Amino acid sequence: MKVLVTGASGMLGRAVATGVALAGNEVRTFQRGPSGLAVSGIEDIRGSLTDGAAVTHAVQGMDAIVHLAAKVSLAGEAAEFDAVNVGGTRDLLAAARAAGAARFVYVSSPSVAHAGVSIVGDDARVADPGHASGDYARTKAIAELLALAADAPGFAVVAVRPHLVWGPGDTQLIARIVDRARRGRLPLLGDGAALIDTTYVENAASAIVAALGRAPQVHGNAYVVTNGEPRPVADLLAGICAAAGVAPPTWRVPAGVARAAGSLIEAAWRLRPGTDEPPMTRFLAEQLSTAHWFDQRRTRADLQWQPAVSLDEGLARLAASYAHTD
Repeated sequence: MKVLVTGASGMLGRAVATGVALAGNEVRTFQRGPSGLAVSGIEDIRGSLTDGAAVTHAVQGMDAIVHLAAKVSLAGEAAEFDAVNVGGTRDLLAAARAAGAARFVYVSSPSVAHAGVSIVGDDARVADPGHASGDYARTKAIAELLALAADAPGFAVVAVRPHLVWGPGDTQLIARIVDRARRGRLPLLGDGAALIDTTYVENAASAIVAALGRAPQVHGNAYVVTNGEPRPVADLLAGICAAAGVAPPTWRVPAGVARAAGSLIEAAWRLRPGTDEPPMTRFLAEQLSTAHWFDQRRTRADLQWQPAVSLDEGLARLAASYAHTD
């Protein structure tokens, strides 16, 4: 197939584009900056999801779309989240159908159905923008509903929700954890015992590639993807810190205090935005203090997929990456 991958300048997007190409497909990428891909035969197109003409150009001649591009942040203007995540997805869906594409994989997030309470062995719940926490989750939920509503004969749509994707070179989750731990600003919320599952980047990418291949059989569905190895958040943070050679967090903040502080910080950031992500938000406090792990049986059966890299192997690879850069 000829496949367009949006958002290939990010860690997961690059891994997906590479995986789609290695599966024997012709790949074109579309994002604002260069993808940095060195895989032979990948065409790189630069543009924004908010530019309708650029979107129309990107989808021309494509048989399938894998849509990862999004505004991902804990803070920012609501209108920008709406323009990129909702408006961009709506325009991409319309352009893909008009161009004759037959498959569309929307890369979503479990946050679209997370209302701040523990998730213990659930399957993928229906996206719920009304109860999603923050503009990122809200707009991703709206966009997922738009994508699945576009599923139709001849246009197979699948939503894939990789959960907390990480790996070497990760500038989001891993880099922020390590930076805050190094500066002594990474607390444990509550007792640190909440079970959390994550997804190593290679596994997330292979699941998305599997969804692309299985779209005609599983269209209209949403799937949460994880490693299937939930661990206490304290153990997970300690493993990441050990891999990076920094001390793990030892001081604790009550979960309720962190949530309240997160709400106050969000309000302050809206009035006077900082140059970086806010140090805490209510959503982040919820993520670090409540259990969230998922039943993977339907995902693995429907996508005919299994994760290839265990959590421990992923941590070993992360440690090797830090050793290489030291």
